[in-house]
Amino acid sequence: MNRYYFDHSATTRVDPAVADIMRQVMCENYGNPSSVHGFGRDAREFLDRSRETIAEILNADPAEVYFTSGGTEADNLALSGVMEANQERGRHLITSTTEHHAVLYTAEYLGKNGYEVSYIRPDKYGLIQVDDVARAIRPDTAMISIMHANNEVGTINPIAEIGRLARDNGIIFHTDAVQTFGKLPLNVSELNVDLLSLSGHKIYGPKGIGALYVSTGIAVTPRSYGGHHERELRPGTENLSGIAGLAKAASLCHESLEKENDRLKIMRDSLWRELQTRLPDLTLNGHPEQRLSGLLNVTFHGVEGEAILLALDMKGIAVSTGSACSSGQTTPSHVLLSMGLAPEDAQSSIRFSLGHENSDESIEYLLDVLPPMVEKFRAMSF
Repeated sequence: MNRYYFDHSATTRVDPAVADIMRQVMCENYGNPSSVHGFGRDAREFLDRSRETIAEILNADPAEVYFTSGGTEADNLALSGVMEANQERGRHLITSTTEHHAVLYTAEYLGKNGYEVSYIRPDKYGLIQVDDVARAIRPDTAMISIMHANNEVGTINPIAEIGRLARDNGIIFHTDAVQTFGKLPLNVSELNVDLLSLSGHKIYGPKGIGALYVSTGIAVTPRSYGGHHERELRPGTENLSGIAGLAKAASLCHESLEKENDRLKIMRDSLWRELQTRLPDLTLNGHPEQRLSGLLNVTFHGVEGEAILLALDMKGIAVSTGSACSSGQTTPSHVLLSMGLAPEDAQSSIRFSLGHENSDESIEYLLDVLPPMVEKFRAMSF
């Protein structure tokens, strides 16, 4: 049985070129970058070159890029580290109800430990409005954290405008760009961000590696201690093979960004048109235009999303009912509920996230399998 993957927002297959450079580092350039001998110097060169690659893509200085174990650690370090280090600015944080749990759970932790958190709700498209952020600002607001694009519905937030608002008010601004790094052009100056989180495994790189951009002059308290690595912000011997893999994956995605976005958008729009033609009673979740090229979130009214997911899996098709970090939970998506969907509709929604593994053939197979499956489930429910 053929297998077709429509869950690229959860993770991606490592690109062969990325695997090659990782193997080279693990087997040939395996020195500790902190060692002063030749092996260490070779490793340090890989580390420095990788940092420069990420910085160039972000239009940042290499000294502003700190490698982490992934997007979750980067988000945790950004929120907790900034709030603790900048208490003289205030103890108030603004974020949104549609953030990834890496941000939401960190905000919850801060809220239980002497800080105050305000949560902005999105509009019906999952879009965070600048005016709503402005109304939440207080004299003691130290930080704003709003994700660049939502991982469940793909809506792209007006980060540059929110960043300008934050800057005008002297507030530190962080964005979780895990879903946009390697998929959209990211220029930290144009986005007006002070901190930006990114991850490797969403862009055909390895799991367990990410980075946090921290603008020069922004104080961040470390979350762990033990060495001088990453300028003492994130100690521990660097995951050099992962870092090299992240840099290679980022470089490859950056080079093909425009072409791949065009390809994915054509497939995404074709899938949505055909689904509407073949099935009644569907709703698109997310902004109709301002969203990621490879993401389509659809409510199949009257059918449990979990039932669709499991039935498709038996046909060799991988999809998602929401964030991979929430898998195994029976509660409706917090993102869809925040957008105003009824619980039963939120639980009837499927996320199709497209990427390198998808082609016209995979779309055709999905369209052959899915509509009759939905019709069968609907008939069974009456």
